[in-house]
Amino acid sequence: MEILELLPTILSTWVVLAILIVIVLRGAVKFVPQNTSYIIERFGKYNKTMEAGLNILVPFIDRVAYVRTLKEQAFDVPSQSAITRDNISLVVDGVLYLKVLDPVKACYGVDDYIFSVTQLAQTSMRSEIGRMELDKTFEERENLNTAIVTAINEAAVPWGVQVLRYEIKDIDPPRSVLDAMERQMKAEREKRAVILESEGARQSEINVAEGHKQARVLAAEAEKSEQILKAEGEAQAILAVAQAQAEALEVVGRTAATPEGQKAIQLDLADKAIEAKKAIAKESSVVLLPDSSSGAAALVAESMSIINTLNAGRS
Repeated sequence: MEILELLPTILSTWVVLAILIVIVLRGAVKFVPQNTSYIIERFGKYNKTMEAGLNILVPFIDRVAYVRTLKEQAFDVPSQSAITRDNISLVVDGVLYLKVLDPVKACYGVDDYIFSVTQLAQTSMRSEIGRMELDKTFEERENLNTAIVTAINEAAVPWGVQVLRYEIKDIDPPRSVLDAMERQMKAEREKRAVILESEGARQSEINVAEGHKQARVLAAEAEKSEQILKAEGEAQAILAVAQAQAEALEVVGRTAATPEGQKAIQLDLADKAIEAKKAIAKESSVVLLPDSSSGAAALVAESMSIINTLNAGRS
């Protein structure tokens, strides 16, 4: 009977012990996610860093003091005012990309590394912009970002973080400066337009003059070629006529050296003399009759005498 009376007490005790064991195991076993670090303190002092996976704690002695992600994080850098080297006030904001490399330093080296890096980014930005003129801040934004990242990383080494990138989102100059820049850009565009128009007119005139010059040169060359061809044609014609005359005279000379040629020449001369007298008789109203010494026979005799003289000179 006594055992039966103690059974509920024993069961309740075991239940309590089981619950305590579950609570202890739950507090002692830790599953750390990937790219996350748990900073463990023992009696308020840093003990170890838990990496991703299964980890064991000593219950009621060890505790998770900090949880630090090892992923790349992006933070907005609030807008701030900065003054350029030429005394122009700008409002600049950006985005900061950083990563925790040493979670212990990120916990114990600085109170709030995000706030610290953000403040450092703002001061570095003001310092770098103060070294540039207004126009350079727009043209050399990439160099400005690189300079800010270098300055932050040099100061953030004790904090266990690394700034991977810094990107300037907006640069807002005053309205008066914007109006002046707009007028300057408009004047620059108009200047380029006038220059391009004048260059186009100049090039057009040069092309027209060059075309006229080439046309005159081509016309002169064509005329020169035409004259050369004409002269060559006339020279060839003269040579051909002379050659033909020479050949004809040569044939006549060979023929005149024969008896038959002598008779032919006499007959030709007589015919020409008769034709000449007929022409004179037609053109004149007065006809002079020849005497016996000027007859056809005398004319032929004179011609034959000339031919014989020529033949004698050749021999």
